[in-house]
Amino acid sequence: MLRHHKLYECTSQQLQYIVGFLLILEFCLLKNLLMKSTILPAPLKPGDLLRVIAPSGALREFDAFERSIEIWRSRGYRVEISPNIDQSWGYLADKDEIRRHQLATAWHDPDCRGILCARGGFGSTRILESWDWHKNSTAPKWLIGFSDITALLWSLFNVGISSIHAPVLTTFANEPDWSRERLLNWVEGKQVDPLKGCGWGGGIATGILLPGNLTVATHLLGTPLQPNFEDVILAFEDVTEAPYRIDRMLTQWRLSGVLPNVRGIVLGGFTRCEPPANVPSFSVEEVLRDRLCDLGIPIVSDLPFGHGEQNAALPVGVQVILDGDQGILDIPTLLPCSPTA
Repeated sequence: MLRHHKLYECTSQQLQYIVGFLLILEFCLLKNLLMKSTILPAPLKPGDLLRVIAPSGALREFDAFERSIEIWRSRGYRVEISPNIDQSWGYLADKDEIRRHQLATAWHDPDCRGILCARGGFGSTRILESWDWHKNSTAPKWLIGFSDITALLWSLFNVGISSIHAPVLTTFANEPDWSRERLLNWVEGKQVDPLKGCGWGGGIATGILLPGNLTVATHLLGTPLQPNFEDVILAFEDVTEAPYRIDRMLTQWRLSGVLPNVRGIVLGGFTRCEPPANVPSFSVEEVLRDRLCDLGIPIVSDLPFGHGEQNAALPVGVQVILDGDQGILDIPTLLPCSPTA
């Protein structure tokens, strides 16, 4: 019995080493896979040209918009604004063909190294009805935005090109200093700190980060824009959605059959999503826990990104490590990938 007990202790210790080794091996294999399949645009440097487009809603917050542009210019970048960017067509920034032309002009310009989206709202999916990234591409460049821009970010992810889920120009100037610096550091190829939230358990997983707005992402399910979710770590945020609507969207994700392929889930801010007063309701957290916690994967909530006071930049399509027990999202150093790798 004593000899059997010692054998059991030895086996347990060996098992710990094996699990650690397999996790490292998994990360290395995933990293190698991503370097072959995901193209990271070249890091930006002072003097590079950035183009401003309005692919979604009509621009209204002109003061914040101008202040954000000055931040980029003060960093040493040349910033060119698309003509007539202050136009509107209903709730859209302009007609579809004009907004699509803005995107094509910026994406096709060999001198342009990054694309800054003016604001979110609605409209990005409309210009993707007649769009092909490959036909309109020279060298890949950073596309930066969030909220409705999720459709563009995920569409780029589908063709193997990374982008940045980060503040648009109507919100960037209002970000805290650390958040602004985080975005600038990301696109300049510098390392940034991991993000800390609240761990809901599930252990540790490695995967491909795919951040976005929950509402926009849900509306991509079942369309040609739906990504391949295998080995993905989803990162969701939203704004002004009542708990029952969040429940409905997450239930659609469950019914779609894609969640078994997902390795982990990150939850950012769900801003102004409280239930109406004097109406029976679950809280947002209760809905999130009910719809997600039985998946058996790492989940981390309360990370500082979304429509709230801080919107930490998150790269799309890069390898990450999610610790559901400690509540940490760690994104290793970004390594530029060649289109021919």
